[in-house]
Amino acid sequence: MLQSAANPDLIFTWGNPSRGDDALGPAIYELLQNEDLNGVDLLTDFQLQIEHAVDLEGHRQVLFVDASLSANPPFEIFPLQPLQDASYSSHAMSPQSLLAVYQQVYGCTPPPAFLLSIRGYEFGLGLPVSATANQNLLAAFNHIKRLLDVTQSDACTDFWPTGT
Repeated sequence: MLQSAANPDLIFTWGNPSRGDDALGPAIYELLQNEDLNGVDLLTDFQLQIEHAVDLEGHRQVLFVDASLSANPPFEIFPLQPLQDASYSSHAMSPQSLLAVYQQVYGCTPPPAFLLSIRGYEFGLGLPVSATANQNLLAAFNHIKRLLDVTQSDACTDFWPTGT
C-alpha cells in the first residue's frame, strides 16, 4: 500500500512469511498499515531486487526493515551508503547494493537510507514467527512509531535513532 505526499518517507520491508522469523519484515508492514502514516509510503516484497531502485525515487528518506540472524536483540538500526557488493548481480540484493543501482540509474545520490534489522532466530520453511522474535518485532514496531512521531513533527528529522 502506497500513500501519497510531497517527498514522503518510505518504509520498505521484505521477507518470506513462510520461513519463520523471516516474516518479521512483512509483519512490521502489516502492523504499520493500521497506523496513521501521513507522509509515509509503505512497500513490502519477498526480497530486494534491482527493479526496486525506481521505488526509491521521490522519497525524502528510506527505512529498510528486515529480519537478521546477526543483529543484536531486539533490533539494530544504522545508516546505509551505496555499495556495489556481491549481491549486485544476484537474484536478491542488499539495501546498500540497491542504493548503488539507484545512484547508477539516476546519476545522483539516493535518498538517505537506514536499515532496521530485527533479530530473528528460526528461519525454517513452514515455521511460525518464534516467541522471542515476536517480542523483538513489537520492540521494533514501537521504535518505528516513535521515529515517525518525531519525523512527522519535524520534516528535517531523519530516521537515525537517538538510541534503541
